[in-house]
Amino acid sequence: MTKPNDTIRVLIPMTVRKKNGRPKILPPADYRPSEDQTQDPHILRAIGRAWGWRRRMEAGEFATIQELAEAVGLAERHVSRQLRLAYLAPEVLKRLTCEREASAVSLYDLCFLAGETWHKQAERVFRA
Repeated sequence: MTKPNDTIRVLIPMTVRKKNGRPKILPPADYRPSEDQTQDPHILRAIGRAWGWRRRMEAGEFATIQELAEAVGLAERHVSRQLRLAYLAPEVLKRLTCEREASAVSLYDLCFLAGETWHKQAERVFRA
């Protein structure tokens, strides 16, 4: 047992870098995520937002992406890129949202996969 005046020091190797002006903690290079790691909440939120935007545009609430971007208070380029998530393959969307399978690509890269065939999307997102 330790005595009341003993000090226990725990060292956690990490790197702090700035990304988009905010500090981001990076894990060590030899870090291996556990098997029970679930989907990134940012990806889930972005997919939900993209589907909401798609429904609003299909309902005729907005005629252009520029109108939508102004209404939600975001840059047109950002809205345009994230809106692509609503057009991912059904299998990819199911595995990301329902099964909460972790993606092998970043949210940024995921936005650009909507233009590929559905089979290639699944291969690149999950790298099976």
